[in-house]
Amino acid sequence: MNTVELFSGIGGFRLAADRRSFRTLWANDVCSKACAVYRARFGDGELREGDVHEHVESVPAHDLLTAGFPCEPFSSAGKKEGVRDPRGTLFQMIVNVLKVRQPRFFILENVKRLLTMENGLHFATILSSLAELNYDIEWRLLNAMQFSLPQNRQRVFLIGVLRDSRKADTRDPCIRLASDADLSELSERQRDTLADGAGWAPVEKHAARFSNWGLASLGSFFTADLEGFSEQSESMPVRTILQSAVADDFDFTEATLKWLPNNTEVNKYVGGVEILSNQAGGARMGYTIFGINGVAPTLTSTTSRHYERYKVGDRYRRLTNIEYARIQGFPDDHCREISVYDQYALIGNAAPPAMTGWVMGRIGLRGIRAHETPQKTKQRTLFDYAY
Repeated sequence: MNTVELFSGIGGFRLAADRRSFRTLWANDVCSKACAVYRARFGDGELREGDVHEHVESVPAHDLLTAGFPCEPFSSAGKKEGVRDPRGTLFQMIVNVLKVRQPRFFILENVKRLLTMENGLHFATILSSLAELNYDIEWRLLNAMQFSLPQNRQRVFLIGVLRDSRKADTRDPCIRLASDADLSELSERQRDTLADGAGWAPVEKHAARFSNWGLASLGSFFTADLEGFSEQSESMPVRTILQSAVADDFDFTEATLKWLPNNTEVNKYVGGVEILSNQAGGARMGYTIFGINGVAPTLTSTTSRHYERYKVGDRYRRLTNIEYARIQGFPDDHCREISVYDQYALIGNAAPPAMTGWVMGRIGLRGIRAHETPQKTKQRTLFDYAY
C-alpha cells in the first residue's frame, strides 16, 4: 500500500503506516517545527515542507491518501442550498488530489464539532465534495479512550473507497468502521433502510447535526447514533503514564499556589476526567485541578491548555512533555529536536497513531479483498492478515 500524507504534522498517520509496512511516498506540512520532527523521525526523502499549494502538483500516484485537515469556513456562494462551496480552502487541496490521482482509499481526521458546524452545513459540504469524486464514504466518531489512551479525545474519521465503475448507479458502500455487533442496536426499520437504500436522504437535506456514524454515496447519506464500540479497549488512567521523577520546573509557582484555597471541591468524573476542584463551576479553566485516576481532557495546540494542573501525590504540577507524548501514544522522545515548550503544541495537535492505525487496519482487512481480483487477493493473503 503506497500512501500520501497531507497536513502531516509530526507523523501520527506515518507511524501507523510504517507499522503496517505501508510505504509513504510523499508528505507535506507548512509548520517548520513539525517538519523538523517529521524529518528527524522518518527522513527527508518524502517530505515537502511549505505551503501545500506550492507542492500539490508533485503528489505521485498512490493507493491511500491520509490527512488530518484543518477546519475552515466554507463560502456560501456557488452551491445549492444545504451545502457550501469549499473552493479556495485547504480542504479543497484534498479534493484536488483525490480528483487527479484517484487513490483507492482515503482516511481523513478532524474534531468532533465537524458534525455540527454551521448547523451541519460544513460536514454536508465535505460529504458532497467527496461523493462527487466517485467515492463511497463512511464516517465514525471515535474516542482515544477506546484505544487504551488516557485521554477523552473525540475525533471524526472519514474513510473513502473509490467506486467500482461497473456499479456506477448502485449504492453499495462497504461498512468498515462498524462491526455487526455495533450495528445490532439499529432498529429494524433502520436496518431495512440501510439494506435497500430507499430511506437514504440527499446530502443537502441534512439536519443540524450529523450522527456519530454514517455512510454517504451517490449524493445521499444514511446516519445513525451508535452507542457501543465492539472493539473497546480498557480505558487507562493518567497515573499509568506518569514519569517517576519530574523536575520542580513543572510544579506550581508560589503565585499559583496562593489561589488554591479559593477553589471549590468537585471530586467528580466528567467524561472520564477526574476533577478535584475548580473555580466558577469550571468556567475559569486555568484554576481547575485534575486528578490522576481518570483520563486527561483533550490535549490541544492551545498554549493556555498546556498549563493545566494535576495533583500528583502531594505535588501540584502540569504534565511534562514526555507525559503528553505518552497520552497521545507517541514515543517519549518523538519530538526531542524541538524545545519542551513547543513540544506541547505539536503533540496536542497530532492524530494518535493508535486511532489512525485502527482505521488503516479496517481498510486493510476489508477494502483490499473487496477491490482486487482473486489472483491478487491470493498473493496478498499474509499482507492482508497482518493486522
